[in-house]
Amino acid sequence: MRTEEHDLVGRAVLLAAIDDRLTAGGGVALHGPSGIGKTALLDALAASSAQRGDLVLRLRPAPSERSLPGAGVTDLMAGMPGDAATALPPAPRAALAALRQGLPPRASASALTRRLILPLLLAHCARERPVLLVLDDVQWLDAESAELIAFAMRRRPGPRVRVLSAQRWPDPAGRRRAARLCPAPVSEFAVPPLSADDLTVLLEARGLPCRTASRLHAASGGNPFLALALGAAVAPGPAWQPAPLPEPARVLLRERLDALPAPVADTLLVAALATEPTLGTLIRAGREDAARELRLAEAAGAIECRGDAVSFTPPALGTVLAEDAGARRRAQVHGALAAAATDETDAIRHRALRSGRPDAAVAKALAAAAEHAAEAGAGRAAAELWLLAAERCPYTLAAQRLDWLVTAAGAALTAGVPAMAGRAAAAVLADQAPSQHRVRARLVLIDLAGQALSGMAETFAAAVVEAGDDPALLAPVRLRLTWAAMVGGDPDGAVAEAARTVAAARRAGDPTTEAMALSALAQVQRVRGEPDWARTLQWALALPAAQVPGWLHMGPRYLAARFAMMDDRLDEARDELLRLLAVAEQDRAGEALVEVLRSLSEVATRAGRCRDALRYAHRAVDAAAAAGLSPGPTWYTAAVAELAGGSLAAAAGYARRGVRASEQEGDSIYLRRNLHALGQAELRAGDTRAGVAALRRLRDLEAERGDTDPMIVRWHGDLAGGLAALGEHDEAAATLAAARDAARRLGAAPGVTGYLDRATAVVLSESGQPDTAVLLSAAAALHFARLRQPIEQAHALLVQGGAERRRRRYAAARVAISAALAIFLAADAKPWTEQTERALSPAEGTSAPPADLGLTTTEARIAAMVRDGASNREIATRLYLSVKTVEATLTRVYRKLGVRSRTQLSSRLRTADIGSGGVSELTTRA
Repeated sequence: MRTEEHDLVGRAVLLAAIDDRLTAGGGVALHGPSGIGKTALLDALAASSAQRGDLVLRLRPAPSERSLPGAGVTDLMAGMPGDAATALPPAPRAALAALRQGLPPRASASALTRRLILPLLLAHCARERPVLLVLDDVQWLDAESAELIAFAMRRRPGPRVRVLSAQRWPDPAGRRRAARLCPAPVSEFAVPPLSADDLTVLLEARGLPCRTASRLHAASGGNPFLALALGAAVAPGPAWQPAPLPEPARVLLRERLDALPAPVADTLLVAALATEPTLGTLIRAGREDAARELRLAEAAGAIECRGDAVSFTPPALGTVLAEDAGARRRAQVHGALAAAATDETDAIRHRALRSGRPDAAVAKALAAAAEHAAEAGAGRAAAELWLLAAERCPYTLAAQRLDWLVTAAGAALTAGVPAMAGRAAAAVLADQAPSQHRVRARLVLIDLAGQALSGMAETFAAAVVEAGDDPALLAPVRLRLTWAAMVGGDPDGAVAEAARTVAAARRAGDPTTEAMALSALAQVQRVRGEPDWARTLQWALALPAAQVPGWLHMGPRYLAARFAMMDDRLDEARDELLRLLAVAEQDRAGEALVEVLRSLSEVATRAGRCRDALRYAHRAVDAAAAAGLSPGPTWYTAAVAELAGGSLAAAAGYARRGVRASEQEGDSIYLRRNLHALGQAELRAGDTRAGVAALRRLRDLEAERGDTDPMIVRWHGDLAGGLAALGEHDEAAATLAAARDAARRLGAAPGVTGYLDRATAVVLSESGQPDTAVLLSAAAALHFARLRQPIEQAHALLVQGGAERRRRRYAAARVAISAALAIFLAADAKPWTEQTERALSPAEGTSAPPADLGLTTTEARIAAMVRDGASNREIATRLYLSVKTVEATLTRVYRKLGVRSRTQLSSRLRTADIGSGGVSELTTRA
């Protein structure tokens, strides 16, 4: 069976580990739920073994064969070479013929002879070449075949016979058979779910856009088959619109549910229908043995219990349980949950869900409960209750129904529940609703588009027409047109729409919308290098605007904090962002929370708090995925945090995906920012040409749009350093000169001096002027020390050390680089620490690898140490890396060299010129 390369995304380390164990002899048993990718792993390992010249014997029984005695072993032996049977002694040869005809043994002696057939055949084949038995889906293997294979393995077939088996687990019969079918020594591997990043890559390879691929990780629980099935059902349309669960996904999920005892499934049904399932809720609802049943379900991988809370893995398991239960059974469970509720709002919800019939009293009770939930800050619950009120509303309350739908849409949007928000908004537009309701519904759909506003032209046009001359309706529409122009890279259009928004908001007496429009205008003015931005922002801050939790990120206070960060007033930025975070967290999810977390991560990065930067960035990524938001902005933030304190490989991965997501959504702002992060990652990993290409593209995009402020996206120094490394000294100098020109014109922040001085030092050092480079980089280091930006300070010291080394002042170079290392270590800046260690100890480094291998310096060093027998932990200790970084680097090396194990890598490197020598001076560049 042919395995596509993208089917193995995220499996390189696991493949290498399995291959290592198989190479050592014995057997490997894989287990995991259906769809997790066991067969893809088996296919890849079988193909690799066959390429080495091994005899590969495959067996994959079907469920229908489980009751056919000997069916599996007969199929297995049928795949053996034709001369194998002729080499058997007469009695086993006759027994083999009987076995192939399905004839039973006539006596105990013939039964024993029959048991010896497989060991004899394997021994014969192994004398010619190594044998690999690949046994897939062994849970369906008939009992007789299982016993014959296990007997053959117990007879110690020798190191040239190896077994690779895989079993679905949990198994409906509860038997772990895969390990029993392997010869000793046996290694067992659980095939884990794919990470969010790896699953996104897999789904993108199948043509799904980044935003869709990102949210499918949560829906599938990282199960690749389930994710692919869900992705195949995604119809082109609004990102918020959930696709129906496809039948292949239902079949897979039902198989997992069928493996559970009936009482466990009954308890899980109650959990699936509960508002917030907990052990206490289940017990009060009549599931007295819930604690034990939840333990069984968790052991089977159907749920996760965190404290008292229960969640399905994947979430679609709960959906299938509820849908398959039937209306009568669901009504019974909702009745039990209503009686078990400790909160009146929850009780009202369950009583309403017992029946779908319209009922005025029920609808009004739901609406009142929604108001109560909203006042308590429970936005998600309030949105669901308003939507339920609308759905239970009789025709006599038609006007109230529309009010409830619009309110539900807005509340769901703010709370980060896109499917609910879109459903409510679409219901308004499907009705004969008044203009004010239709405009508000269209605004919700526009906001659900995230950064993909370029595809909302028809919705915008309809909203403008429906708003007419009503300034209260027109102002919020014009505000979103302003944002669309900004995202689409049209600053002139953004300025014009911002002015129209301000005029309409004033007529409507809407200071909140006016403040957001002025904030957008200030942002455009700053990007274009217009000094009026400060006055515009102060104007916005002076307005008595309401602080709406869901829109904090579009208001003047948030923008003032962003500008403080850009201007290197980091303490001021952090203090204001923490105050905004306290407000944004009231919604638990939503764009405001994501944006505040993103900014806190960037501030922490600049302040040298790398752990905080990573923590905030990953929280932002998770919150954006949960809320169905555009992933480009949060992937950019994660890339920046990884560049500082994580790993260059992870940073490049986030940035590449961010570039693709921004391109797909027409988001010019985050396309440029992700290009900057990608360029930095490529340069620091040693791929100078790729890094320069990314940064040149960024430069050209900014030139097209007239952006000039060098402090917003600080790419100029990175591009100049890369150009100088390639010998393009004139272009490098021109890049820095243009940046200094813009900084003088704008009266840029104090940090720009040190930033540009450091970048100039890099260029001068590369172009043969190390004396001046030392002076400039030392001045930049002092400058950043005064600003309390340790990462930038240490970076400047690293540049200084490189310049000193070019002057052949090795003691001074060591002092500067050692000082940089101390700062990077204190800041937990792992990638910088790795880079600085290489610069500090060139005698322990590795020469540039041969061009035909295509390895970076770091990859070559690690590969050479593997060749010399070092373990991953030993490599990590010697190179001051984490074990995780070493594993990720080895994964890239395996992929580049086309090998799957340490043994194959060592063999490959013995023919290559990877020895010891000096470290490339690329490590000291920006």
